[in-house]
Parts: sequence; C-alpha cells; structure tokens
Amino acid sequence: MAATTTSTATAAEVMAELAELADPRALEVNARHGDDHGVHLGALRALAKRLKTQHDLARQLWATGESAARLLSILICRPRAFTRDELDVMVREARTPKVHDWLVNYVVKKNRHADELRLAWFADADPVVASAGWALTTERVTKSPDSLDLPGLLDVIETEMVDAPDRLQWAMNHCLAQIGIAHVEHRARAIDIGERLGVLRDYPTSPGCTSPFAPIWITEMVRRAG
Repeated sequence: MAATTTSTATAAEVMAELAELADPRALEVNARHGDDHGVHLGALRALAKRLKTQHDLARQLWATGESAARLLSILICRPRAFTRDELDVMVREARTPKVHDWLVNYVVKKNRHADELRLAWFADADPVVASAGWALTTERVTKSPDSLDLPGLLDVIETEMVDAPDRLQWAMNHCLAQIGIAHVEHRARAIDIGERLGVLRDYPTSPGCTSPFAPIWITEMVRRAG
C-alpha cells in the first residue's frame, strides 16, 4: 500500500496503514499495561508528522473507537478547537491508559476549558474521569497554584488515596509528590503522608529510574534541584 500523504489522506486509508503497522509483539507488550494497540508509538509519531495537523481527519479517526487511530487523532488534532462538551465525552470514551494519558496531556491541557473541566472531573463518580481531574490539578500545583487549597488536597489524599482504584490512586500519588517537590512549606507533611500510607512503596523500578513512592520521589527531585 502507498503511504498516505498530507493532502490526500482519508480515514479509510489511514486505518489501512495503521493495520499494516500493527505488530503482534507490540500488542502483547502493551496489553500488559492495559492498552490494546499494536502500533509502535514511534511509528505513530512518524505517521502524524507526515499527515501534519488535520482536525477533521482527527475527528474521524477518533470516531472509529480504535486505540491506535485515537492516539494518531490526538497527534494531528487542534487541541484548542474542541468544545468543553466534546472533551468531556472524549475523556469518558478514552478507556485505555495510553489514550487517556495522551488525551489529557496533549489535548485537554492546551484547551481553554481545561480548568473548568478540572473542577468538573475532580470528584467524578467514574474513577478514570476523576483521575483526569487530578492530573489537571497536578499541572496547576506545579505551574499556577495560587488559588489551590494545597492543605485541602493533602487532606483528600490522606483520606482517600489508599482505597482509590489504581489509575485514580496513581494520579493522586503524583499530585502528592508534586506538592512535596514544588512547595517546601508542605514537603514534610507530603513525605509523612506518603510514608504512613505506603502507596507504591514496593512498585518495581528499573535501574536508573526514580521510584514513584512519594517520599523517595520527592527527596530525589529536591536533591536534583540542588
């Protein structure tokens, strides 16, 4: 099959190319992390670079429901072109971890409705949607914390993180770590919460990587900052 080009690509042609790029071994590896696509991310990025931004095509690819197509959609869309309601629907449809992560980080964070959605999603009954609210809150903790109630966030984390479902727990733990890293006045409490709750204490970490266990994560990032 000829490679699709910037100006002539149709959704059907792109889907056919994605099918050709699928690798059963990649699918096997991705499945261990809860994902269901078999296209290497490098190949997806190369295809996106060739297609360039095509928002209408991105919408069509998203509508297929296929994870590889949705990841490509995220790479070629215009993040600021989505309405609030569209993004709310999309985050509820994005059930696999990689699609959800890319949607929040590459699209929602760049959209003018990001903070409105953060507040709406933060305590959503769906823990995956709530994890998106926590991810957006963590972004605020680092970049624009002025109107955030950091002690209140720590209260919620202390009370709810241990029993939270995996993806929500991960997002809350990330927020805990970033509060400790970025805000010296809350660092001791963040480390203490992490130690007492023990969330991700035994998470397997590759050599050279920092553990996601909040006390280790906080201490190491502060050390690096010097």
